[in-house]
Amino acid sequence: MVSCNMKTMKRYFKRLVLFPAIILALQGLVLLKRVCSFIYSLFFQRTTPIVVRTPGERFQDLASVGYTFMPNYVDLPIGGGKTLPRVHYLDEGPRDAKEVILCLHGEPSWSFLYRHMIPVFVDAGYRVIAPDFIGFGKSDKYVDMENYTHNMHTMTLRLLLDYISVKGITLVCQDWGGLVGLSVVKDNPNIFSRLVIMNTGLPAGIELSINNIYRASPFLLWRSFAELLGTSLPVYSLLKLGLLNPEPAVLRAYDAPFPSPMFKSGAAKWPLLVPLTSHDAVAADIKVTRDYLSSEWEKPVLIMFSDKDPITKGQEHTFKRLLPRAVCKTIVGAGHFLQEDKGEELAFHIVSFVNEKL
Repeated sequence: MVSCNMKTMKRYFKRLVLFPAIILALQGLVLLKRVCSFIYSLFFQRTTPIVVRTPGERFQDLASVGYTFMPNYVDLPIGGGKTLPRVHYLDEGPRDAKEVILCLHGEPSWSFLYRHMIPVFVDAGYRVIAPDFIGFGKSDKYVDMENYTHNMHTMTLRLLLDYISVKGITLVCQDWGGLVGLSVVKDNPNIFSRLVIMNTGLPAGIELSINNIYRASPFLLWRSFAELLGTSLPVYSLLKLGLLNPEPAVLRAYDAPFPSPMFKSGAAKWPLLVPLTSHDAVAADIKVTRDYLSSEWEKPVLIMFSDKDPITKGQEHTFKRLLPRAVCKTIVGAGHFLQEDKGEELAFHIVSFVNEKL
């Protein structure tokens, strides 16, 4: 009993004292960094492109680690003769399939994350769409972090789905793929048939309380580190920490889209878009999405969270409250990137779910 109380006290000390102290120190460094950057910009002019494209040779060796899919590219029009940066997506399986699986990645991964699952879906006769969000994978990348907004990502997905012109979609989403994908579901629910929600959340801001600070402090610590690092975000090292059994070739594949800091603005910005208060720009859209799911969504839902995810642990309870009729499964032995750790198992569960056998 004493040992248990000691562990609890240490956990509370870490989350309510140590983590907040580190966060304050990091925010001080962030402020100093901004001041230095401003002073530097006064004396040195820097010319950078608006959009960059990862060289193709960065993706040459992916077949050896299971990414053998044909690329598809599209310049999505946004009106007035303008287009978004070029978007890459996978489109596997029969084009006339009755079932379409839409796989959405999160931070800082890309469609490579679904390479173990796509063959299972195709073997089951499904068509699979797996895009790379702008700033990730083989898609083009804005250089300026300010170009990356929640609205930009949701608009990109809506335009891509219009371009491909598919219906009867089963959404499979994880991490930021959930925030973006579920927001698009509430915008255009008629094209979606089912939801598969994995290791994600719908944060609409943190209400100030001891309990909420306790639960949010690990994320706030990670967010502060991400804000300080900016485009120096070490993607290879982050994935090495985030994957349970990382192989060097797999880590290099996840790092392939980012040959230099100039390519990392999208990955640097996503952690900063998670709303901290109800006044944040993303919070209003997330609140509407929550309300839609809880009051209007009546189609099937599968919730699959892993048992070893330190990032979204506990968020499954939010989805269970919003969607009380959902089928729920815990994926044992998987971390945050459960598609990497247990991809084939997830895919078989999803096939059973689509076939109404789960």
